[in-house]
Amino acid sequence: MKKTKEILFTDDTGKGIPKEYEKYIRKAVEAAAGFFDLPGGYQVSVTLADKDTIRSLNKEHRGVDSVTDVLSFPLEETDPRGVSILGDIVLCTDVAAEQAEEFGHSVEREICYLTVHSFLHLMGYDHMEPSDRKR
Repeated sequence: MKKTKEILFTDDTGKGIPKEYEKYIRKAVEAAAGFFDLPGGYQVSVTLADKDTIRSLNKEHRGVDSVTDVLSFPLEETDPRGVSILGDIVLCTDVAAEQAEEFGHSVEREICYLTVHSFLHLMGYDHMEPSDRKR
């Protein structure tokens, strides 16, 4: 039986979703998902956001009134097909580009890093405590 791999994209930047960003994100999600037992496959929603949108979401959901690079909203549901509905990733492309420049690497690398980071949050991983961070 073929596993479902659904990655749903939404553009909240008003600029459109660059094809290369979509390609990077797909590859990162598929690579990260390969480390988990998801027998029916998975569905992940990815929203590319601007700074205003991600700041608003950060304030509303985390009580932090500042811009951030990525947010995760886990769902942990299974649809009638047996597909794991993992949740939502909201990625700020402007912050990703700024961080790539700051860290001296490509935007592709930063987008992939943030996508995998967020995907791990969808899978229940956290980094609030040193032991969790190490894991």
